[in-house]
Amino acid sequence: MATPVQQNLIAKNKSYAANFRQGNLALPPAKKYAVVTCMDARIDPAAAFGISLGDAHVIRNAGGSCRAALRDLVLSQQLLGTTEILVIKHTGCGMLTFKNEDAMAVVRKNLGNEAVWEVGAFLNGDFLPFGDLEKAVMEDIEWVRSSKLIPKSIGVSGWIYEVETGRVRRVA
Repeated sequence: MATPVQQNLIAKNKSYAANFRQGNLALPPAKKYAVVTCMDARIDPAAAFGISLGDAHVIRNAGGSCRAALRDLVLSQQLLGTTEILVIKHTGCGMLTFKNEDAMAVVRKNLGNEAVWEVGAFLNGDFLPFGDLEKAVMEDIEWVRSSKLIPKSIGVSGWIYEVETGRVRRVA
């Protein structure tokens, strides 16, 4: 039996597919850029950032972390030809609300010590929270620019999306 979420997926996809006419788009993104942004449900990257289907790679994770997106960025550039990265974090991000110790305590309480071991083994004990939004954008940009996996020719800029207004502003 399908859950209500699955039923919604099926119904909405049926409607979408009935009018879908863009199945011939090329695999590489047409505008040759990648966006790293947060998975926050209040952000609609296509609408907010003017991204049409086929234009860009949109990489989403908690906090819009470039560290968490590194594998995707390397593939985006090396195999699919992107030449620019937009790092877009946002106001009211959940990653501003906790420290690693807080997340680890919740994991221990809800999932047990074996799960805590996996956090250490697979995430190096770091959920990548941050306390200052602009500083986090700058740190991600600096980290990307210093990575040996990202060519120096790749343009990198940093932005903050305001969930309260829908506006974006450049940080770097």
